Amino acid sequence: MSSKSKTNFVCQNCGYTSPRWTGKCPSCEQWNTFEEILTESRKVKSSKAVSDKNIKASIQTLDDIIHEQDGNRTPTKISELDRVLGGGIVNGSVMLIGGDPGIGKSTLMLQIAGNLSGKKFLYVSGEESPSQIKMRADRLGVKVNNFYVLPETNLDTVASAIEIEKPDFVVVDSIQTVFLPELESSPGTISQLRESTSYLIKIAKTTNIPIFLVGHITKDGTIAGPKVIEHMVDVVLQFEGERTHFYRMLRGMKNRFGSTNEIGIFEMTEKGLKEVTNPSEVFLSQRNYGASGCVISSAIEGTRPILIEVQALVSSSSYGVPQRTAMGFDYKRLSILNAVLEKKLGLFLNKHDVFLNIAGGVKIDETAVDLAAAMSIYSSAKDIPVDSETVIIGEVGLAGEIRTISNIEKRINEAEKLGFKKIILPKNNLKHINIKKYKIEVIGIEKIKDAISVLI
Repeated sequence: MSSKSKTNFVCQNCGYTSPRWTGKCPSCEQWNTFEEILTESRKVKSSKAVSDKNIKASIQTLDDIIHEQDGNRTPTKISELDRVLGGGIVNGSVMLIGGDPGIGKSTLMLQIAGNLSGKKFLYVSGEESPSQIKMRADRLGVKVNNFYVLPETNLDTVASAIEIEKPDFVVVDSIQTVFLPELESSPGTISQLRESTSYLIKIAKTTNIPIFLVGHITKDGTIAGPKVIEHMVDVVLQFEGERTHFYRMLRGMKNRFGSTNEIGIFEMTEKGLKEVTNPSEVFLSQRNYGASGCVISSAIEGTRPILIEVQALVSSSSYGVPQRTAMGFDYKRLSILNAVLEKKLGLFLNKHDVFLNIAGGVKIDETAVDLAAAMSIYSSAKDIPVDSETVIIGEVGLAGEIRTISNIEKRINEAEKLGFKKIILPKNNLKHINIKKYKIEVIGIEKIKDAISVLI
């Protein structure tokens, strides 16, 4: 660090800067919002100090730039992870991976090391002792000769170790535990997180060594720390799923070297994370046949379709205000569907609790599951089962219309492959497909009331 470095205090609410800490921000009048931020004073040099020759050498045309092909990627030999990364680990990249405690972040790092046994790994641990890491490696069956563990939180020491050992890959577990001694703030504070990340990015770019940063998450499921950290790194990966469930979903939130439309699905076992090659079959393995409130739908995760079971339970409310609970489904969409069911189908739920769940711990964001959710609520409220051999997809509009959805042929093919007899979808989608080529019966509907006559 420069000897001319100094610190200022910045309000995390409005951005007001102060040379010293104060309890209340004079700008936004919020309490305890100041965090220490490292700044660096620089001398302003004259523009003549930089020669025209150096400037001209730095400017290139697109034709002059050499495009780096996929040869600089290292496949992890974990196909689900490589799918999310876009083909493998890019040299010199910095990847931030977040998720709930115990969801499998450290396990995935050890499995990568086990698959790349010919490469040299440096595992910087700020949370676990070397014996704990050894116990996990033995449990996973990971035996690597070139795997080095450094129990350290001081980044100056970490930088020296990288310079001495010259590893092929570095894992920092976790970014919230490491610190720069030049900053007086404690590890995990905003200033430490930002400057530590910047320091590690500089190491990765100058040495061309890929670095994995393991990060904690907040109560709302986002990666802890300022949002600027996610903008600084090259790749942001996040584990989704409940620790009590077996299945984990690895989603790419950001990727400078590939698409963010891909996900990887894993099953947590005693031997670590196991890849799920056919997620639809897994999620439907325990589905209920002939039970009211259970409907099969199709969601697109990344570029592939996944068949899921939507479950609803409607029961009489014991309180003045009925409960509305959604797990794996958007709560606001649930409120909209309840209103549409009341307005268009006369299903009054103002004295009933409504619980909606996506089985298997999967979180679904797309609106193509709307119709399945609405039918599961209707089925549970009337206690009439829906045909268990039918897949239901479609977005429900406020007027009760069933709106067009994307990737319709992928969804039909997946339903047909798993042996379903019917698939109900928006009628407008039929204009763009040839239903005669499918063995599965394809039924198009325009209104939500049409689904009732077909299903129940």
